[in-house]
Amino acid sequence: QVQLVESGGGSVQSGGSLRLSCAASGYTSSDHCMGWFRQTPGKEREGIAFISRDGKTIIADSVKGRFTISRDNVKNIVYLQIYNLKPEDTAMYYCAATAASSYGLLTRETDFDYWGQGNQVTVSS
Repeated sequence: QVQLVESGGGSVQSGGSLRLSCAASGYTSSDHCMGWFRQTPGKEREGIAFISRDGKTIIADSVKGRFTISRDNVKNIVYLQIYNLKPEDTAMYYCAATAASSYGLLTRETDFDYWGQGNQVTVSS
């Protein structure tokens, strides 16, 4: 059974940094495309960072320059590093993974089959 567990969220002040982790079990994350999404109440889920099986990454324009995605294939963890946090980064952050083991860099919400439970990030000004 595939399980994705996010951690590392919390409350931080504007300008601070956080590193979110997504630990996969029952699943070899390095064989799949992984992604991070975020959602605030009343808004659609937003895709923000993605990493392909062969390490290619794509970061949403809205957070480019402040967010990076990486993976530790030994630990089976995908990270989302966030720098210079802003109040508008306040959201529930979700890790997602594809079922297919393709080399493509997928970014649509519908491309992802497995989801974590979400991890809240709150940024105060």
